[in-house]
Amino acid sequence: MRETDDAPDWKFKERDVLVLRELSRDPQLSSRDLAQLLDEKYDIQVSHVTVSESIRGMREQGVFREAVIPNEEYFRFAMFEFKFNTQNFADGWRPAMEYIRDSPNTLFYFLSDGEYQWKSVMMFRDATAQSRWIHDCYKRHGGVIANIRNSVVHNVMKFRTDPEILATLHEDDD
Repeated sequence: MRETDDAPDWKFKERDVLVLRELSRDPQLSSRDLAQLLDEKYDIQVSHVTVSESIRGMREQGVFREAVIPNEEYFRFAMFEFKFNTQNFADGWRPAMEYIRDSPNTLFYFLSDGEYQWKSVMMFRDATAQSRWIHDCYKRHGGVIANIRNSVVHNVMKFRTDPEILATLHEDDD
């Protein structure tokens, strides 16, 4: 795992992009399977050791992230948006941010512009757990958070990276 949050410094070879594309199609592929796929599908001969080293290097550089995401049937997913109380923001923003970021319920946390500047995708076992989390958050950080807007995520229609988008990583070099 990388020590910093700096952007990765990786020079993509065509092979790297193809490996990422194939892994996005099937994350369970072994380096042997990937080497065989590269040969059969793209006419690129490379050893499974080279493929494995490439994957390890990209992982260590932070080129891609790996996460275990349970099927949505097991959890209730929700989008949370946080609006600030600017009077108390300077003194309390860091503990509030860390509380949200470090919560085991937080799957994805990001900053945006607009009135609600912190946003997260959260996971809860049920509606009661979700309500309890909101209550506890206000109790601990209500001086910083003026409002939490939350929406339950229903009927997830797509949740994956399409391999085709990854081709653009190598196209920029051409």
